[in-house]
Amino acid sequence: MSYLRHIRACNAPVTESFLPWYIDGRVYGWIRPAMAAHLTDWPDLFTHQDGALYTPLARVPELTGRLAVVAGDLAARGVVTALLDEPYPITVGGREQAVATVDRALAAPLGLRSFGQHLNGYVRDGERILMWIGRRARDRLIFPGALDQLVAGGLPHGVDLSENLVKECAEEAGMPEALASRARPVGVLTYNHVAKRGFRPDVLYCYDMELPADFAPHNTDGEVEEFLLLSLEEVARIVRETDEFKLNCNLVIIDFLVRHGVIGPDHPDYLAIVIGLHPAVGMPETSREL
Repeated sequence: MSYLRHIRACNAPVTESFLPWYIDGRVYGWIRPAMAAHLTDWPDLFTHQDGALYTPLARVPELTGRLAVVAGDLAARGVVTALLDEPYPITVGGREQAVATVDRALAAPLGLRSFGQHLNGYVRDGERILMWIGRRARDRLIFPGALDQLVAGGLPHGVDLSENLVKECAEEAGMPEALASRARPVGVLTYNHVAKRGFRPDVLYCYDMELPADFAPHNTDGEVEEFLLLSLEEVARIVRETDEFKLNCNLVIIDFLVRHGVIGPDHPDYLAIVIGLHPAVGMPETSREL
């Protein structure tokens, strides 16, 4: 077993067909043929031609409103999951470059670049580091019962990064704003994953927070079943030897282990791990070995 296998699992070679979705000559998403067939029910919005989907530039000003109708109809038919009432950006760059937004439930089926935030919460016991780990509730749609970061969640469009993180800290860990504001941004991780719901070219904003020894998290939104305070050595073992963590959470912990010297330059996979945590975002042109 190894750390590297999780990076490979999040970036496995694409072995099925996806249609690029063009808006004004640029690819904004990657869509399975079956989903593309549904989208052509709106021919003035989606044109299927030469193995791709096209949305006319003239439709961009009304795209958010039109896609809300599309999302509602697809959800009502059971083509996508129930709507989540969280707007996600349609962008080829950063969130601020979005040309429109769509309900989060349609982000993966459209293969859109999506953004999230993950917080590593830890305490120090002398020279030892202990990490707070959450276990996802068993009724979660994605990875029920899996281990997770102390705080992790999607990043809706139009919400400030710090504002969203404070909200997630309160909902998931019962953390007061004064404490949540101490989170320290430590970088960005990326991965490109073919999931059941669609293609996911994801960007994760990562944070560390050293917590007071007397802080005990408690969940307020029903998304977390329990919290565990584990030694960093035990967390590393779980990631290295098991699949107990939600898939992308492994990447965040591996990055933490690299930054804190647990995985150092002498590790045989060190270079592959560090490079593998930051692939270019989007459909890989060719698969490659890490």
